[in-house]
Amino acid sequence: MKILMLNGSPRPHGNTAAALEEMEKVFAAEGLETELVHVGNRDIRGCIACGRCAETGKCVFDDIVNELAPKLAACDGLVVGSPVYYASANAALVALLTRLFYSTPFDKTMKVGAAVAAARRSGLTATFDELNKFFTISGMPVASSQYWNGVHGALPGEARQDAEGMQTMRTLARNMAFLVKSIALGREKYGLPEREEFQRTNFIR
Repeated sequence: MKILMLNGSPRPHGNTAAALEEMEKVFAAEGLETELVHVGNRDIRGCIACGRCAETGKCVFDDIVNELAPKLAACDGLVVGSPVYYASANAALVALLTRLFYSTPFDKTMKVGAAVAAARRSGLTATFDELNKFFTISGMPVASSQYWNGVHGALPGEARQDAEGMQTMRTLARNMAFLVKSIALGREKYGLPEREEFQRTNFIR
């Protein structure tokens, strides 16, 4: 079983990285394989709603989004970490997630998702909520912890001094590992939940 981890910070050794690395230790102890990809310093353009992905099964812009698509398809869980910018996630990360989730045709049902935010002081929960929306529109169970998934720190690596934040990351990783393993057993015994044909409606008829 494998966890794909995306670091949406432009600082590969910053506070977002500190949070994700704390989770990685737990995943290793739980016997889960991890792959950490740094995306926050990449030049990633946003979606232009061209609709070509519906025809080709991939994004028209052939960049890291298409590189990550098979990794997302193969993983059992996805962790997305971001610093907080104006009570929001890094714009490059949001552009990546928007295109990645929209352009990939495979079913993401029951892949476990976890969002992590890092801030100096505030804006954590707004960023946390923003990232969780990618999971909840895709049939992905959301892993939770003992508190909202965030760490505090200003200088790079300072979040390691946030004892409660680091404990929150460890608890999150343990809970996520439990969910991933439990879903694997459930899929083996019961299969995935039945899906109805999607009915798309507009508010204006």
